Amino acid sequence: MTTTIEADYLVIGAGATAMAFVDTLLTESDATVVMVDRYHQPGGHWTVAYPYVRLHQPSAMYGVNSRPLGDDTIDQTGLNAGLYELAGAGEVCSYFDQVMRQTFLPSGRVSYFPMAEYDGAGRFHLTTSGDAYEVTVRRKIVDTTYQGVTVPAMRPPEFPTAAAIQVVPPNELPAVREPRERYVVVGAGKTGIDACLWLLEQGLDPERLTWIMPRAPWLIDRATVQPIPLRRAEDIGRDYMAKHEAIMSAESLSDLFERLNAAGTLLRISPDDRPTAFRCATVSRAELEQLRRIRNVVRLGRVKRITETEIELDGGAVPTGPGVLHVDCTADATRQLPVVPIFQDGLITLQSVRVCQPVFSAALIAHMEATYPDDTVKNDLCPVTPNPRTDADWLRFALSANAEALRWAGNDDLDTWLRTSRLHPNIAPPMPEDPAERAVFERQALAMLKEQNTRLEQLLYAHEVR
Repeated sequence: MTTTIEADYLVIGAGATAMAFVDTLLTESDATVVMVDRYHQPGGHWTVAYPYVRLHQPSAMYGVNSRPLGDDTIDQTGLNAGLYELAGAGEVCSYFDQVMRQTFLPSGRVSYFPMAEYDGAGRFHLTTSGDAYEVTVRRKIVDTTYQGVTVPAMRPPEFPTAAAIQVVPPNELPAVREPRERYVVVGAGKTGIDACLWLLEQGLDPERLTWIMPRAPWLIDRATVQPIPLRRAEDIGRDYMAKHEAIMSAESLSDLFERLNAAGTLLRISPDDRPTAFRCATVSRAELEQLRRIRNVVRLGRVKRITETEIELDGGAVPTGPGVLHVDCTADATRQLPVVPIFQDGLITLQSVRVCQPVFSAALIAHMEATYPDDTVKNDLCPVTPNPRTDADWLRFALSANAEALRWAGNDDLDTWLRTSRLHPNIAPPMPEDPAERAVFERQALAMLKEQNTRLEQLLYAHEVR
């Protein structure tokens, strides 16, 4: 027997983006919502993340608009000392559970079904009881799973491994009770960085650590994405001008990155490496110094297989054996997928509007849905920005950010929403209070963005046709 229920919106998933979307929708409309999720509690991939994971951005910039995450404090110890606190997996899961139980459900407008599989066409079933449901959707279905995050614990390694070789996801590192001869971390994204830092923090001699780095990454200095008041207005203005000068003076893509590195806009792990990846990972300067202690860095491409005696890679092989613990950090957390319109007839497909800011993007999409009646207008105001992967994607990242500011300039509704959104960090150069001075400042800022985009497009074109 199938139970029929009605709601304005059927939201598939209860991960971070789903929670941010529903929170804004509840605040800005009178909509009713059914949320269907396969996990036992809200949080999506956070519920299966490795236990030592922390946000790479300040807690003050994550979660949902209506409820702060963390205590808005500055870390006093550890590798993030001097910067805004970074919530860990347990704190994030608890936070989303509180949002659900203390905000969503008491509103009387949200029906939440955990441990459920969505079967399509408004139908789902509970995986414990088998009870089936069909939702009559009055407005739209919201798919929050299209760009779903995948962490290593969600799937086996993508490379074959000999039976005698131990390969574990990063989740299992805290369960290690006997030291290994060596540790091999496979992957240089955020997860690989976290695994390396965790091992070093446990006192592991870096000589016993091998880091397989298929592509060296460009990294963002976390100090440059701290909101006011931790960052001073003059520091923000200085960094903004340094970035502008680097873009306008660059003669090629490689020259641009050298200038951005010199300006502190982008960092690299080794001065001898020319990074070719960019995935928005951030590090503190203290974390960067720890990563630079690792001397055994293998730059021979991706792992093809691991035999009983060696790790075979695209460009060669390195020795291994049964006494080595291999940590698989290769899951593609932020995949590049074909772009589809966010707003379509009867369907909202959550995707990134602002690069590397999924919860902000989800909240903004909900604001658009609650405020603007026409899907064409909504799609024009918040087009999709694909997730970055390569160094050249940093140019697309910068182009998108500039185009976003130009697109929204003069929109009073969006200006008000952005200024009051907790998820919209105050990291831009502050504007003058005087209206006349503010108008001049805005004109100059927009002119600079247009200049930057012209040069960025030239550099990107030269790179693509070479």
